Amino acid sequence: MLTTLRRWLAPARSVPVTRWRARSRWATSPTTLLILLVGLWLFGTGEALLVDSQLGVSPWTVLAEGVDLQTGIGIGWATFFISLTVLLLWIPLRERPGLGTLANAVVIALALGLTAPLLPQPSAVGWQVFEVVGGIALIGLGSGLYLTCGLGPGPRDGWMTGVHQRTGLPVAGVRALIEISVLVAGWALGGTVGVGTVAFALFIGPSVGYGLRLANRIGGTGAALTSADAPATEA
Repeated sequence: MLTTLRRWLAPARSVPVTRWRARSRWATSPTTLLILLVGLWLFGTGEALLVDSQLGVSPWTVLAEGVDLQTGIGIGWATFFISLTVLLLWIPLRERPGLGTLANAVVIALALGLTAPLLPQPSAVGWQVFEVVGGIALIGLGSGLYLTCGLGPGPRDGWMTGVHQRTGLPVAGVRALIEISVLVAGWALGGTVGVGTVAFALFIGPSVGYGLRLANRIGGTGAALTSADAPATEA
């Protein structure tokens, strides 16, 4: 009984194959496209909650701030070059971009830009903590939805899934390791770290794992995506 309960409550260790998974990273159905857009919008809304909380942003933004401080190129260009570098790390992992990779950059930025001004910017610590927790949860849920669409992950999530598929390490563990490493690098470069940043680095891995588990509960086929499956689902 307890073993079954622990297994049911544990985050997913891998990316499940869902009924809405696309057969190609560049061809999709209306249902798959809708789930992709909903997932990415939830992701962007989660980022907006973190920004609005004023308790610290995600580790990747800390890294971009640190690179900007060291080079003076601006946080926007720093973010661009970091994303480009991460995409280069896809090469040895044999990850390939797709429609979801492009949508990742557009929809998340749009959701963040439209949602952030509508949020109340609370001054009470309780509400700020609530936004941090809610932001991490929404990013995990959004990741679980869009990663199971099979249309290609975003630059950072592609790094995560690529390492997972090549090493067999749990998705949650890989994501947590990446986020903590990025956080340490950004802090060493002078980026600003807050309580929300540390919470994100520690809990985003399990949050993505639970998002994947929920997606599997909703539309899973009972299979898990492995490195052997990847070529068959790519264009």
